[in-house]
Amino acid sequence: MPEEPCQCPDCQRFYREHDRLIRENPSLRQQQELNWAALQAFRTLAGRVLEELQKTHGDDATDPAAAPAAAAPDNLASDDDAPEQDSLQQAIGDLENINAHLFSIEALMERIFDVRVPEEVEQKFRETAGELAPDPLNADRLRLNRLLHQTPDLPDRS
Repeated sequence: MPEEPCQCPDCQRFYREHDRLIRENPSLRQQQELNWAALQAFRTLAGRVLEELQKTHGDDATDPAAAPAAAAPDNLASDDDAPEQDSLQQAIGDLENINAHLFSIEALMERIFDVRVPEEVEQKFRETAGELAPDPLNADRLRLNRLLHQTPDLPDRS
């Protein structure tokens, strides 16, 4: 395990988003609601895309035995379309699996909502959030960042 976090752009974007979500939702209740909303948004979007693909490509699009029989009489389907159809079939199958997993996660998350904690514990969440993800626009943090970027023996991380 590396001592320093990865500095690639994708990881940096993840760290910023991670810290922002902690800063903006520093209580247990807020985290519960945030995660529930994110899960529901993911389910809604993935479900709608799956429905649209199934409508556009028909129910037989997911039945590999029906597709060749439907295309054969008209001879409209070319061999060039086969890889694209296979890719589409794979995507539809993957989306069906994603939706099944999201339903499972939803069932588990419902248990998280059963947990209620006293205000003292919620306050501890807020304090810990401030330690884990301090405000990046805080004057002290901005000053520290400026100092670190001016120090010649530290690599510039821009």
